[in-house]
Amino acid sequence: MAFLVLPLAGLLVRAPWSTLPARLAEPQVLEALRLSLVTATIATLVCLLLGVPLAWLLARTAFPGRRLLRALITVPLVLPPVVGGVALLLVLGRRGLVGQWLDATFGVSLPFTTAGVVIAEAFVAMPFLVISVEGALRTGDPRFEEAAATLGASRWTVFRRVTLPLIAPGVLAGAVLCWARALGEFGATITFAGNFPGTTQTMPLAVYLALETEPEAAVVLSLVLLAVSVIILAGLRERWVSRI
Repeated sequence: MAFLVLPLAGLLVRAPWSTLPARLAEPQVLEALRLSLVTATIATLVCLLLGVPLAWLLARTAFPGRRLLRALITVPLVLPPVVGGVALLLVLGRRGLVGQWLDATFGVSLPFTTAGVVIAEAFVAMPFLVISVEGALRTGDPRFEEAAATLGASRWTVFRRVTLPLIAPGVLAGAVLCWARALGEFGATITFAGNFPGTTQTMPLAVYLALETEPEAAVVLSLVLLAVSVIILAGLRERWVSRI
């Protein structure tokens, strides 16, 4: 317990509490916080758009290679984030497999842009959403959906009016975890999007930069991320305990 708690306590002990409000009001801190909140929120929306249908496919449809697909989806959970950033560069970079086509056809370049931050965060965070929603779908009672289908409801109506309300707690929990993971993403972001203030410098990147030049500022930024993490975990704790 001490091994887990003492490092966090060290942040609280060494925090410059007397100058904390002034440091939080510094323009670079506010800009990094704003960028982190915006990109994490957009990344979560992208994950919801792509992850919920994918979770439904894994939970409710039998097809060859489903286990392999499920394993591939969870790879970003164990893949070093820097490796994920390199993989994104090789695919979406200006000379990447898809990136060179985007650049030549539409003039779109994703690396080292704010859009690149969103993509990097969505890549590492989506497995949290998919796993949570798939678990909710597997534990839900399919008889409600079958009853709606026998009454003539279309598949889209069943999904919208029956399935989604049933799995809403799982979707919410997965979205919150996804958002938190995106907010704290570092490795894939700095590799794929770089560290440019106002454009790609999120809070974790600002912590890394401040640690080299102004350690007290790094402590302040770390406290912000710690507070967000504690609030999120405290809010989801009851749900996890009830499921266990």
